[in-house]
Amino acid sequence: MNNTDLVFQSYGRCCRKDEFFVDFYQFFMASSDAIRNRFADTDMAAQRHLLRNGVMQIILVARGMSDRKLKDLGHSHNRHNYNIQPEWYGLWEESLLKTVQVHDPDYTPELRQAWREVLKPGIDLIRGAY
Repeated sequence: MNNTDLVFQSYGRCCRKDEFFVDFYQFFMASSDAIRNRFADTDMAAQRHLLRNGVMQIILVARGMSDRKLKDLGHSHNRHNYNIQPEWYGLWEESLLKTVQVHDPDYTPELRQAWREVLKPGIDLIRGAY
């Protein structure tokens, strides 16, 4: 099985419980005061829905689907819009991997590396739009 298949299945296991997305934002906001402050007045239920879809888009692009939605996400997060700092994407990735470790019963260090490899092109595309 290739890495995109492994990650797709892992994400499916993680998405079985909404706590996955709650826990992600707890980890992510704990990673930086600036990030925590960014979410101060955010509808977190809506934000968790956006996260769920965004991660899936990254996985689907790695599986060969169009990157149009990720390009749009990069545009909305660039310096002229949400102004998401490029260095925050590393914190985002680490928070996601930590959450996968907690929620995927089949987690292994090899699966973590597969996640990194699958996430990289999508994160690079979004970060590159800054």
